[in-house]
Amino acid sequence: MSVTQTEAPEQEPQKKKFTFPSALTVLAIVTLAVWLLAFLVPSGEYDRDENGSPVEGTYKRVPSGQSFVDRLNDLFLSPVNGLYGVQDTKTGQVGPDMEGALYGSAGVFLFVLAIGAFITVVFATGALDRGISRLAHRLRDRGWLLIAGVMAVFSVLGTVEGFAEETLGFYGLLVPMMLALGYDRMVAVGTAILGAGVGVMCSTVNPFATGVASSAAGISLGDGIVLRFVMWLVLTAVTIAYVVRYATRVRKNPERSIGGFQPGDRDKASAQAEEVPELTRLHKAVLVMLVLVFAFMIFSVVPWSSALTGKADATPYGWELGWSFPQLAALFLVAAVLVGVVARMSEPKLSSTIIQGAADFISPALVIMLARGVTVIMNNTKITDTVLHSIEGVVKGTSSALFAIIVFLVNLPLAFLIPSTSGHATLAMPILAPLADFAGVSRAVVVTAWAAASGWMNLWVPTTAVTIGGVALAKVGYDKYLRFVWPLLVILFVLICGFLALGAAVT
Repeated sequence: MSVTQTEAPEQEPQKKKFTFPSALTVLAIVTLAVWLLAFLVPSGEYDRDENGSPVEGTYKRVPSGQSFVDRLNDLFLSPVNGLYGVQDTKTGQVGPDMEGALYGSAGVFLFVLAIGAFITVVFATGALDRGISRLAHRLRDRGWLLIAGVMAVFSVLGTVEGFAEETLGFYGLLVPMMLALGYDRMVAVGTAILGAGVGVMCSTVNPFATGVASSAAGISLGDGIVLRFVMWLVLTAVTIAYVVRYATRVRKNPERSIGGFQPGDRDKASAQAEEVPELTRLHKAVLVMLVLVFAFMIFSVVPWSSALTGKADATPYGWELGWSFPQLAALFLVAAVLVGVVARMSEPKLSSTIIQGAADFISPALVIMLARGVTVIMNNTKITDTVLHSIEGVVKGTSSALFAIIVFLVNLPLAFLIPSTSGHATLAMPILAPLADFAGVSRAVVVTAWAAASGWMNLWVPTTAVTIGGVALAKVGYDKYLRFVWPLLVILFVLICGFLALGAAVT
């Protein structure tokens, strides 16, 4: 008796889904593309004033003086030059063996690693997680106040230190909490993504956004902080009101939920949230230190004389620190150690946590380095001024308000292609910032316009882990999230344009 075996039908190989490349890959492609483009774009330069800014109307064609071997060497060394390339004071060329001023991003690179170490040590103490959990538990009987409170905290963290991806760790708390209060999962998504996102969009002193952009634009981190602060207050209030309005509507009429409900979601509406452990004295001490460190950072970088008098060339007060990235890097390294000591971490644990924190932030640091390497190629082939000259005609004759809005619009597609704020800033600012000089607008307005464009796009584009990861964790469809958020995006778009126009006119 024979047994006939039935062969299983051959399964067709599954087609791999396209995944958008990482910021590092995008910048590697951009580096090669710019290097090739430099063979086609004619070289030229502007005359410079005493501040190093290009003088409008002085552009002229000049030979780059580079052979093919020189250009190949620039491509090979672009990451190195992006980190510690030095610009020769006579020729303007950038290279690791030149003599002159540092052109690379070594200062910003180290600062990113330092703040990564500090934030990781703070999270390792459990103080920030426990603090937000306590806030949510205390306000559990006042739903709208809970939403507003958590969003306000997330927004503050977003505007001062780029708090975004960290929100992914709170969905396990927010989703059941919102369901227990009679809301839907979309409320949890809006609270997390929009709360932190609007803070990042109006980055007052966010080192990964405004900090990097200000450095690339050649201005202080504190320049333009008044405009960004007012924007942050207004846009955060509008965003919170939008989410609270939706939440109230869903609670009164669950059928109006955009995201809908999973099986069993409605059964949780009467459940009581579990008790959250109290903050210990250690947690309170760490939270106080966290606030003090960021408050001191803001104090140290703000040009107080200019901010209080309204004069850009005001003489600094004697108590102004005028700190920049080297001092801030040292501040966060010292603060990381102090937090570890206060938290009674052992020496091995503190050391490993600091190293792990720096390692976790190596990706944005490398993005900054690669992006700066692109500008080195453009500088050495002398095509940066040619690009500026091609845009000068568009900017010339426009009002300052229209110029600020144009900068915002130009950065929208760039933010989609390069979701990394640090890489986007380092790549775009060397070209966009000098345009402000032509238009008679403060470079700080350009930085604010760039930050707003990057933050606005990152509220919804599918290339950001915060958005895609958030809707996945909350089990809400991305298409439904877009339906929920698009009216707010329109409102924020209009408000941003208004603020930028006002800021450009005032400055």
